[in-house]
Amino acid sequence: MYTIIDIETTGNGVKGNRITEISIFKYDGHEVIDEFTSLVNPQCPIPAFITGLTGIDNDMVRNAPLLEEIIPQIKAITADTIFVAHSVNFDYNVIKNEFTLLGHDFSRKKLCTVRLSRKLLPGYNSYSLGKLTAALGIPLTDRHRARGDAHATVLLFHKLLRAENSEKIFKLFLNSKSQEATLPPGLPKEEYLKLPTTPGVYYFKDQKGKIIYVGKAKNIKKRVLGHFYDKKTKEITLCAETTSLDFEETGNELIALLKESAEIKHYYPKYNSAQKRSIQQYGIFSYEDRNGIIHLAFNKIKMTPNPVAICYSPTEARQYLETLCSTFELCPKYCHLQENVAVCSHYKIKQCIGICSDLDIVEEYNQRVQDALQSIKEVEATLVIKTNGRTIDENGFVVIRENNYAGYGFAPIDVAIEQIEDLEMFITPQKNTLETQRIVESYIRNHPTAIFAV
Repeated sequence: MYTIIDIETTGNGVKGNRITEISIFKYDGHEVIDEFTSLVNPQCPIPAFITGLTGIDNDMVRNAPLLEEIIPQIKAITADTIFVAHSVNFDYNVIKNEFTLLGHDFSRKKLCTVRLSRKLLPGYNSYSLGKLTAALGIPLTDRHRARGDAHATVLLFHKLLRAENSEKIFKLFLNSKSQEATLPPGLPKEEYLKLPTTPGVYYFKDQKGKIIYVGKAKNIKKRVLGHFYDKKTKEITLCAETTSLDFEETGNELIALLKESAEIKHYYPKYNSAQKRSIQQYGIFSYEDRNGIIHLAFNKIKMTPNPVAICYSPTEARQYLETLCSTFELCPKYCHLQENVAVCSHYKIKQCIGICSDLDIVEEYNQRVQDALQSIKEVEATLVIKTNGRTIDENGFVVIRENNYAGYGFAPIDVAIEQIEDLEMFITPQKNTLETQRIVESYIRNHPTAIFAV
């Protein structure tokens, strides 16, 4: 026994969604044996764009029953039936969430007519209810009203039950281990099955093949499945648009993290909110004034042609200069940590023995500045982080040049790495960003034995 269901809602996401209309047809596989249709007072305003789509406005639902008043009818008509809907996870999850908020349980086996149609009626350009029913010659009246859409779904479901191989496919979809009910409606199961259980980067794509989300994982298949189980509004919307998947194995989580960051910057996927913003860089630089005194300062990177160090915020740049100033007993005034003062009195560096208080020690002071600059160069060695490769026959590696992430690669396990030239032909150059800088620095702190200088 089946109950074929459609709901209209306020459109505020799954958890904020409220039902405005529900229609349920009880179907025994041959004919409709019962029906329940009702407007529902959502107890919140209906947005204008929803009214424009469905025709349901605030006046129509003002005197309609509350959902809690019709829960007994919904439970009764759906008891011991299989819950069927077009894009079933949406309708099912909204109803389940509303029931939970009201202190009621709701658990039914479910079938999705989108997924069933893709399997039993292949070859159509679109599997939206409107376009599919039009292509199949199924009448659809009162589009975007619960009863009209539910009745059209009944006629579609009747056709699916009688399609070739329907018995086998229905049995497969109802098998709890098949995961068919979990997968997004537009995603063929084969797309999920091809995913590996190894570390790497994965891509969600829409019907046009455009990348709409990029993620990284230690186990790609397990992580992707996590998206399908997630009931957050963003995840449900993402999955509803997903029709294909892609992936790239990286052999380890470090390269997966770095590649994910680069791919987000490159493709700008609509469902990736993090790492899209371009980070302003600031350069630390030195110059000599008319009195022969060497200054240290910082500015935006485009105003600093040859920076001696790069920072990612004014605060970070000031902290960098404060450290140099304190370590090498430099003058805060001539490191531009204080402006328009005769003799500096920096709040962190209480006693300045720099040039501001004694212009006769220019040569001695400049030597301390040179020592500070030399200290920066000394930590600018080329480092290699060794990681696992994608197979047992290779090693992965990440290259840091002058404290900046420079790229990654994979080399045969028998390649001896004694100098950077040994890896040049295997390196995939990458852009250094705030995100990659932080990823690399965190890894170095947590895995010091994996790093060596070349």
